[in-house]
Amino acid sequence: QVQLVESGGGLVRPGGSLRLSCATSGFTFSYYTMAWFRQAPGKEREFVAAISRSGDTIHYADSMKGRFTISRDNAKNTVYLQMNSLKPEDTAVYYCAASYLRFTYTATAYDYWGQGTQVTVSS
Repeated sequence: QVQLVESGGGLVRPGGSLRLSCATSGFTFSYYTMAWFRQAPGKEREFVAAISRSGDTIHYADSMKGRFTISRDNAKNTVYLQMNSLKPEDTAVYYCAASYLRFTYTATAYDYWGQGTQVTVSS
């Protein structure tokens, strides 16, 4: 049974930081590109960051560059998203996703998804 379980979301003030985790099971983690997407109320789901199977290739959406850091631990089957300098417009539900072999930014190419974790940036 495939599971992706996000954690680490919450309420944070503008300029603050959060670290999201996505613990996975039920598939061979090291065979999958892992990514984070987010969806704000009334908006479409958007790409945040992706990391290749070995971690040697990483890509961020332009608005996240320099503020967010994606990483993975293949021994723990877990992917992380460190978010710094958070802004109110970062408020969204954040999802982790897994894509078999392909390195891609397209949501439809991802095979497995977590249930999401809410991040709210507000003073």
